[in-house]
Amino acid sequence: MILENIKLALSGLYANKVRTFLTMLGIIIGIASLITIMTVSDSMNNSVMAQMSGLGANNIEFYLGTKTYDENMRSPKDSDYYDNKVFEAIGSAFQSQIKGISLTKSVGSTKITDKKKYANVEISGLNKTAMDSNNLKMVAGHVFSESEYNGVHKLAIVSDKYVNNMFGGDVNKALGQKLEFMTGSKYYSYTIVGVYKYSESSSGGFSMGTSEKDISTPCYITLNAAVAQLKDKELYESFTVIAKDGVDATALATSITNFVNESFYKNNDTYEAFGYSMKESIDYTQNMLSTQKMAFMAIGAISLLVGGIGVMNIMVVSIMERTREIGTRKALGATNGQIRLQFITEAIVICVAGGIIGVILGLIFGMVASNMMNYKGTPSIAGIIGSVLFSVVFGVFFGFYPANKAAKMNPIDALRYE
Repeated sequence: MILENIKLALSGLYANKVRTFLTMLGIIIGIASLITIMTVSDSMNNSVMAQMSGLGANNIEFYLGTKTYDENMRSPKDSDYYDNKVFEAIGSAFQSQIKGISLTKSVGSTKITDKKKYANVEISGLNKTAMDSNNLKMVAGHVFSESEYNGVHKLAIVSDKYVNNMFGGDVNKALGQKLEFMTGSKYYSYTIVGVYKYSESSSGGFSMGTSEKDISTPCYITLNAAVAQLKDKELYESFTVIAKDGVDATALATSITNFVNESFYKNNDTYEAFGYSMKESIDYTQNMLSTQKMAFMAIGAISLLVGGIGVMNIMVVSIMERTREIGTRKALGATNGQIRLQFITEAIVICVAGGIIGVILGLIFGMVASNMMNYKGTPSIAGIIGSVLFSVVFGVFFGFYPANKAAKMNPIDALRYE
């Protein structure tokens, strides 16, 4: 019975090809809009989340915060900053939950020049935990050894983009060469011992809109070398705790914050420790992007609703044109249910056919738009399946009224209809 209704619906739709296509057009546009929105949104969301996760989902960032806001509050003193006593206490109290404490000192940004060649770099001193958390992919040389971290060695690790600018891309030629620069009025010289592959995640930021040659890439030296160069005290405004896998970073952030404040800042009149986990930021961003996606989908659904109303409108017109046909079928014994099912099936066929075409067009448009925005196209399988099922539901919903109207026709009045 269902198969016969499908064949009957297809033959009826084929007999009015132009009208059928125009009826389907609203569904096609609506479904294509939704699939395009979902594809672009998922591609953008996945890219953003991948970059944020690359910064460390297990990272817990700590900053020096103020207990209360006061425009006349004093500036931080040496005793307000984090020092080795704080780090040793955290390491001892939370040894089973953390991998280590990441410490970084920024030396500054500079332009390295050699005649017409130049490269922009951001020089930072890192301890071993900080360097390990960057997950650098080395293309030549090596990362610092244990003895190099512990000593004060004038060694540097640069990016492959730095090598492209200064050594024509020859990474082996770069090894052993000097990295020379000025900071303030002082001249410094470091020996390049490693080259890593640059990526947005390794930079800790974004270089959108910057030319390939002018991108400023990180240059790493040891933390001890940075402290010696800056003639700085080993005091820090911020640090990062790396939680072990499986540990609830959000709960750990709260525990460490309370521990540090109770142990070191209880009697401090102005400053205290403030910590939050990257997981909190990732979860917040994920929720925000999901809400944004739903808002865009709701806008796209308006065109689908218009398409569904168009289907119902054409079905009403079709039933009026086929009034004598309906009367004849009823006179030959067709029940109200059979008449209703015939026209609902016809509406479903229109919506499903339009939905399938819309899915194909939406995937094409979505992939093209994603690539134009430099995101990796990510088709939504759930969205595709949902769109097809949604088309069936739309067919039933918008086809029921005209189908029910046809089923309730009086066969005698229908046969008399001119």
